[in-house]
Amino acid sequence: MSTPEQAAPAPVAVPSPRADFLRRFLSGDLGFLRVIIILVLIWAIFYSQNTRFLSSQNLTNLVLQIAAVGLISVGVVLVLLLGEIDLSVGAVSGLCAAIMAVFQVKHGWNPYLAIAAGVLAGTLIGLLQGSVFAYIGVPAFVVTLAGLLAWQGALLYVLGDTGTINITNSKIVGLANTFYSETTSWIIGVVVIVLFAGGNLWGYRRRVAAGLADQALGPIMFRIGVVAAAVIVAIAIFTSDRGLPLAALILVAFVGGFQYIVSRTRYGRHIFAVGGNIEAARRAGINIATIRVTVFALAATMSAIGGIMGASRLLAVNQSSGGSDLLLLAIAGPVIAGTSLFGGRGSVWTALLGALVIGSISNGMDLLALASSVKFMVTGGVLAAAVIVDALARRSRQAAGRV
Repeated sequence: MSTPEQAAPAPVAVPSPRADFLRRFLSGDLGFLRVIIILVLIWAIFYSQNTRFLSSQNLTNLVLQIAAVGLISVGVVLVLLLGEIDLSVGAVSGLCAAIMAVFQVKHGWNPYLAIAAGVLAGTLIGLLQGSVFAYIGVPAFVVTLAGLLAWQGALLYVLGDTGTINITNSKIVGLANTFYSETTSWIIGVVVIVLFAGGNLWGYRRRVAAGLADQALGPIMFRIGVVAAAVIVAIAIFTSDRGLPLAALILVAFVGGFQYIVSRTRYGRHIFAVGGNIEAARRAGINIATIRVTVFALAATMSAIGGIMGASRLLAVNQSSGGSDLLLLAIAGPVIAGTSLFGGRGSVWTALLGALVIGSISNGMDLLALASSVKFMVTGGVLAAAVIVDALARRSRQAAGRV
């Protein structure tokens, strides 16, 4: 017969709200908050050095500068969720932009067909690289490193002796140089807020009806309020300069669309499963090869779209398109914003937030006229710090018994 002392349950230590918040913050569960804090600090530092940094004109330019990188980063996020890396995204973006430019400028194709050809080229490249990785078993690092070199060579071949192709077609140029009027901008902003609020409330209602609601309505309303405030502030900034850029809408649309795919569809859950534990995913009946091939195809497709957006902003494609620090920025952004290099953890929104962080650093250093050597060292240091934080957060989660 057990004694009262033996029968009494052991006391369970309940962490204080402050301690729990700090634990979640350090372990990466509140990654978005960490990124917002970093972004605010960056903006405050550069504003203290140059007040033009937060001017409506410079912030509009910042959005235009990060549009191409952000679009490429959307595909990079998908690859990172698998726990893999794609080193060819920069070269693919340059090659596909060159294909689009050659067809439209040199061969007189309809601009929309030329854009479609460039995007299709990216998809085919992704299918090729993904198939070599998934079916032959060559590591993704090696496959895409070979692609980095091969597609750079293909870019030079496509451009030919001219080296540079200037883009003048209004449809292509308009992708990065179209600005909506104040009235249209506010209408679009209201539509975005209504759609976001409606989607969240409808999803909550469905979970309640199914008996699956696991949270109160308050946090959802808070999230809607934060997004609404962000949209209102952004529209106010844009309309005080040239108006709402089409490039910003394209970037947000792709980010939102892919976020829905990875968070609300079976395909998205399979990506997380493969990235989180490939053996468990295989035993669950998930077709690993198909997921890998399609993810690399989507990543290359987004690289092509980003490359075309970059060509639209610069009004040209040349031998350096897709080069320089584009690859570094496309990968660094999502990692800085919280997508794990170890796979199975992250959000497509990190493509946008990361592009804002890395783009703000680059834009601010340009305003301060810092040397290129300093820019590369600072950007590399920020990326190294983000990777260290990611590794420490992963260790913290493992110590707590979570993946």
